Parts: sequence; C-alpha cells; structure tokens
Amino acid sequence: MPDAITGPLQAYLDGLVPPRHPELVAMEEYARARGFPIIGPACGHLCYQIARLTGARRVFELGSGYGYSTAWFARAVRENGGGEVHHTVWDEALSRQAQGHLGALGLAELVRFHVAEAVSTLSQTTGPFDLIFSDIDKEGYPASLPVIEARLRTGGVLIVDNLLWGNRVLDADQTDPATEGVRGLTRLVTQSPAWVSSVLPIRDGLLLALRLG
Repeated sequence: MPDAITGPLQAYLDGLVPPRHPELVAMEEYARARGFPIIGPACGHLCYQIARLTGARRVFELGSGYGYSTAWFARAVRENGGGEVHHTVWDEALSRQAQGHLGALGLAELVRFHVAEAVSTLSQTTGPFDLIFSDIDKEGYPASLPVIEARLRTGGVLIVDNLLWGNRVLDADQTDPATEGVRGLTRLVTQSPAWVSSVLPIRDGLLLALRLG
C-alpha cells in the first residue's frame, strides 16, 4: 500500500534531510529495492529531532523492523548523553539484521534487542520511558494504548506511524480491522485530556502526542 504523501512532495522533504551515514543510506536502498516499509529519511530525521528536543534517554519501539527507526533514536540517545533504545520484532532474522546495521553504525551498545511480541514485551519491561514509538499491526493500535500509558512518563512523547494509512482513513467504505484500528487509536488519543496531540501529514502520517498524566 502506498504512503499517503508520495511523489515530488515527499521526495522534496526527504531531500532536505542532511547527509546520512552510508550504512543508513544502504538501509534506505534495501527498503526501496524490496518494498520493505520503513519510516524513511524525513520521518527518521523528525524522530531524531523530537528525541533530541525532549532529551530522551529511554526509548521503546513497538515494532522495529530491521532497525532503521532504531538507528535514528539511538543516535539521539547517544547525543543526549547515553541511555537505551529497545528494539522489538517477532522475527529472529530481522533482529540479527538490525544488530548488524546498528553495529556498523556504532550504536548497538545502546540497543536492547527483543525477539517477541512488542506490546507484551513493553508491559514486562520496567518503565518509565521518555519516548515510545509504535509501528505494530494496525488492528492492535487501540489495545496497545493502556500499556503505553502505563510505561510512558508524564511529559513523555508518543510517536505512532501510519496514522493516514495510505489515505484509507478518509474513505468511509474502508472498514477493515487495520483501518479501523488506526481510526480507533487516533480518536482515543486526540480526544483524551491525558494527551496533547497532532497528526503530522508527512509520508504516511505520524501521531505526535505529549503525555500530560
């Protein structure tokens, strides 16, 4: 499924991102060649910027792929003075691939690798976290929120990917579980007094939310 923001506009935004480590560029080329979903340069750089702005030193990723988003968060954590980033995937091969990439980037020592279901792993990991990033199966988005709220500190930041979901959220006829999951989480966060949130129209939509309490 294509992202919500594509073509010249997204290429322009990606082109504004400063030059990146060759390993990160190789990860982007791998995703392009194989159609593997990653957040891409503009979103990655934004995640890095948010982590730097908030001084995040403990980050948990719900769904990490082969470590592309992890690399952006780990770089920010290192520059914030050190800490840890939790990388979670179901697939052992993806975890090994991520370990290789992050090792090449000199970031592996900051990363805790989990091969397990992401939400249950978060529930079993001692908090609080400064920043939580979510990119799990979309039908699981709403049910993940109570666990996120239990592990994210007051004043912490939640970032969730694919909130525009290829613009399917705009089509009332799209009622599949994944699309409804995206809509459900969006409503839960944007309508809750416990959060200050915005959906940023970049690539496929990022939810950025500040936890008030």
